[in-house]
Amino acid sequence: MKQIALDIGLPTGPTLQNFFAGPNLAAYQHLGLWLGRGGAQVSRSPVPTYLWGASGSGKTHLLKAVREALREQGAVVGWLDAGVREPAEYSESWAAVLLDDVHLFTAVQQQAAFSWFVQAQALQRAVIGTGDQPPAALQLRDDLRTRLGWGHVFALAVLSEPERRAVLRQAADARGVFLGDEVMDFMLTRFSRDLPSLMELLDLIDAYALRTQRAITVPMIRAMMEES
Repeated sequence: MKQIALDIGLPTGPTLQNFFAGPNLAAYQHLGLWLGRGGAQVSRSPVPTYLWGASGSGKTHLLKAVREALREQGAVVGWLDAGVREPAEYSESWAAVLLDDVHLFTAVQQQAAFSWFVQAQALQRAVIGTGDQPPAALQLRDDLRTRLGWGHVFALAVLSEPERRAVLRQAADARGVFLGDEVMDFMLTRFSRDLPSLMELLDLIDAYALRTQRAITVPMIRAMMEES
C-alpha cells in the first residue's frame, strides 16, 4: 500500500527530547553529554563526531537537534547541507560546524566543508557530520573523508517495525490513549514511518479525538485527514 507523507503538521522540530534512541542509544548519549545536558557545565569537546546510517535512521534528526540545543544555549553554528549552493565563509563566532548528508556534497560544498573543518579545528571547535556510509567508504575528496573519521564515529540503525510499534504504544499509553491493532496498522502503512512523523501524527490524533469526543478508530483518522 502506498504510504502518505505526513504534512498536516505541528510546529515540532527535531530535538533530543523527541528522538527515540532505541538501538542508537550510544550516539544519543554521546551528543547529550557533549551538549552538557542535565545541568552540567558546558565544556564542548573539539573532537569531531560522525554519524552514519540509512535514510530514516535519525542522523539528520540528531544533527538538527544539536543545532537547536546550541541555539538554546545562545551559540551560533555553521550549517552545511546539499541544499546550500553557496556556502558562507567560515565565521569565528561559530561554536561548531554541522555537516549534514556529506555524501551528497558537490565539489564546491566539499571544498567549503574542508575549509570549515580545518578552521574549526584550529580554533578548537567541534565538527559533527552525517552521511550514509562509514567515513572510509564515502566518495569524497581524501582530505575531507579522512577528517570525518578522525574522532567519534557512530553507526545508526533504523528502528525495526516491532520497535516502532513499541514506541508508539508507549507514547500512546503516556497520553492515556488506546491504539488498537487496526489503528496501529493503519498508521504504519498509510503514513511516513519515521518516528518523528509518527509522533506528530499521534499528537494530531489525540488532539482531534479530544476535540471531537470520538474514540480513536481508522474512520476517525480518515475524518481528520479529510478536514486537514
